[in-house]
Amino acid sequence: VQLQASGGGLVQPGGSLRLSCAASGRFVRINDMGWYRQAPGKQRELVAIIARGGITIYGDSVKGRFTVSRDNAENTVSLQMNSLKPDDTGVYYCNAEIRVTWGRATVLKWGQGTLVTVSS
Repeated sequence: VQLQASGGGLVQPGGSLRLSCAASGRFVRINDMGWYRQAPGKQRELVAIIARGGITIYGDSVKGRFTVSRDNAENTVSLQMNSLKPDDTGVYYCNAEIRVTWGRATVLKWGQGTLVTVSS
């Protein structure tokens, strides 16, 4: 099972960017999906999580600016980022709690990370 993230890049302050992440491989179900980020010299932090049924949780610093969504049929999760600030700069990682087969514990998979740079 693999997660492939895309959509990072350079954007000016106040701009928008959309990240996407797709799961591939053999599995029976994806539970929670989410995004984390890591700025230079800082610990990885929560950006947003979305449950299979659509319930969402956001980090305090992105509330009201970022929107997480998912497509269960396509096994994808997206992050719409608006009103971007320089503090949003970092490597963004998607993750997913995946049930590979019924009757076994789920596994947490991470994508490879995509760099978002907010700068003028």
